Amino acid sequence: MRPSSLSSRLILSSLVVSVVLLAATGLLLASLFTAALERNFDQRLRSVLDGLLANIEVTAQGAPHLSNAIVDPRFGLPLSGWYWQVVPVDKAQGAADLASASLLEQRLALPPEIAGKAGVQGFYLTDTLGVTLRAIEQVFRLPGSSREYSVLVAGNYDELSAEIRTFNRALTASLAILALGLALAAFVQVRFGLRPLRTLQANLLAIRQGEATELKGEYPAEIRPVAEELNLLIQANAEIVERARTQVGNLAHALKTPLSVLTNEAAGQDTPLAGKVTEQAGLMRDQVNLYLDRARRAARAQGLGAVTEVKPVLDALARTLERINRDKGVAVAVDCPEALRFRGERQDLEEMVGNLLDNACKWASARVVVSARPEAPAAGRSQLSITVDDDGPGLAPEERENALKRGERLDETKPGSGLGLAIVRETSAMYNGTVRLEVAPLGGLRATLTLNSST
Repeated sequence: MRPSSLSSRLILSSLVVSVVLLAATGLLLASLFTAALERNFDQRLRSVLDGLLANIEVTAQGAPHLSNAIVDPRFGLPLSGWYWQVVPVDKAQGAADLASASLLEQRLALPPEIAGKAGVQGFYLTDTLGVTLRAIEQVFRLPGSSREYSVLVAGNYDELSAEIRTFNRALTASLAILALGLALAAFVQVRFGLRPLRTLQANLLAIRQGEATELKGEYPAEIRPVAEELNLLIQANAEIVERARTQVGNLAHALKTPLSVLTNEAAGQDTPLAGKVTEQAGLMRDQVNLYLDRARRAARAQGLGAVTEVKPVLDALARTLERINRDKGVAVAVDCPEALRFRGERQDLEEMVGNLLDNACKWASARVVVSARPEAPAAGRSQLSITVDDDGPGLAPEERENALKRGERLDETKPGSGLGLAIVRETSAMYNGTVRLEVAPLGGLRATLTLNSST
């Protein structure tokens, strides 16, 4: 897929939206799961806190005492990360406190922002082993004592963090698999949804290559009007071309008849006026033929669907020109792949290559080589090049441009009107092609004709 294609845009936009939504969903689920675990953890700590308050008594000496042990064995393991303590708030001299066996002789210090606040406070601590603790604390006045005590219960938050990491890994893997599934679904959906456009493209290519004359098949409601309009456009183009050909033929007949009459009338008289009429009528006939031919070539070049096999044309022209130049002994070699095709009328290809070959045979000493090759696409169109080389004297650089001008003849001893190369240039331009003259490897002149191909 190309970055500029409609499929790429649809698939990439779907992927971006899916990734953003899945990332937001993942963050939300992870946050909700973490919050739920923390609430559950705090409830467990609160149940321990309530158990402590229900079982703590004050002895006759004023010291707190636990009447029933906490069932959870983790509070009895030294430095297990699970602790509780009952500490006097005033911390007067000789004030007794009480703590779980897991704390040993240590006591947990409250953060400054928590100390002295009323109600249950939740916060985080770190024990001497660097374990992160989640703790809750509340100040109570124990029955039988006038002193206030800070009752604190703490649990190992790293255990909770491990559960959160495990959940997050599972969540990430699940969302990644879902993202891959959504990407595959978007790819299949786009490919399936845009299939009618690919069918339309294939049908248009068939028309351009001359394999069809109209768009056929059923198209979705959104594309059907476009296909119908294209068929009407193709039909209108064919009608315009046919009308142009008909009008050119009618004009040719309409002009040739009066010119023939003038020529015949002038031919029967031996006067200066008759000679001048004959001369000018001949020039008019040549100009009419020239511009009518140009109009016919232009009409053919603008048509759709015309495709010509290149090799049969080159072979036929080579055989014809070898017979014409048999007395000179000029050999014409052809090098062209079988599959190469010109996107245009056969008659125009014959005229262009025929003029180039005819010019090469006039100047060649003994050898002419015509070769055709596919070229790299230009402006989105496939191209081909046809080169005609001869072993003649060639042309100087300053003479090559003049040779392409209409009516320009560099050597009056050679037969011709000087129009051949100019006709090649004009006809190739009608097909958005070019012709250039260079030095041939054989030592003479190389003429290179570049045209649109149909592949």
